[in-house]
Amino acid sequence: MVFPLGYTLWSSLTGWSLTAGRPATYIGIENYTKLLFNDARFLNAFWNTIYFTAFAMFFEVVLGVAAALLLDAKDYPGKRLVNSILLLPMMATPVAVAMVWLLMYEPTAGIINFLLKQASLPAPLWIAGSDTVIPALALVDIWEWTPLVTLIVLAGLTALPSEPYEAARVDGATYWQTTWRLTLPMLMPTISVAALLRFIDCIKTFDIIYSMTGGGPGFSSETLNIYTYNQAFYYFNFGYASSLLVIFFAIVMGLSLLVAYTRRRLET
Repeated sequence: MVFPLGYTLWSSLTGWSLTAGRPATYIGIENYTKLLFNDARFLNAFWNTIYFTAFAMFFEVVLGVAAALLLDAKDYPGKRLVNSILLLPMMATPVAVAMVWLLMYEPTAGIINFLLKQASLPAPLWIAGSDTVIPALALVDIWEWTPLVTLIVLAGLTALPSEPYEAARVDGATYWQTTWRLTLPMLMPTISVAALLRFIDCIKTFDIIYSMTGGGPGFSSETLNIYTYNQAFYYFNFGYASSLLVIFFAIVMGLSLLVAYTRRRLET
């Protein structure tokens, strides 16, 4: 890892642009100064990244924990089949998933708006609207990766000790009281692991967004990953793109350490 990180850091200090027709020249922190203080598009990409990550991560954790509790509640016919079906979204490649949802989201001929119109409900523009594009993209990520959270939490449920539940039954505790007072507190370390894994993946999401919108409409869904890619391979500003990568790496590392610290506090 040392060479790629070091090379990217060095590139971020150069004015390396293929369109300029000259080799990389050292310019110090000029790229960082422009990026942090004079680039409104960077700030837009930063907030889009935070919005997408927070939206997707919140619903994936909440729905994943709820599904795990529901599946673990009791045995029922077809339980193993349901657990196997949970794996199907994760087995599909993200680009293939994006293509299917792209057809479903089509405003005029897509199945989702067709069903909404049949129910006399408003039909949003989904990924074609600047106000709905981030939630629509996050919904695709939620559909594909909520089962991962469910499986992690299910594994945590199987490891919980039985003694507290036996004592709770003796005291006459209801299912909901047991869930809120025993199950969820004991599951918090497991839930925090699932949340950390999904946070790292959500903030780095590229394939779904690039395949479905490419950052559009306009720059409404352009995240830091998409913006960096565009700077490098559309505008050929490799020095500037490298500075974006360094900043993005620092953001991911900082937030990941924060989530990991919160997890350790929950365990204690």
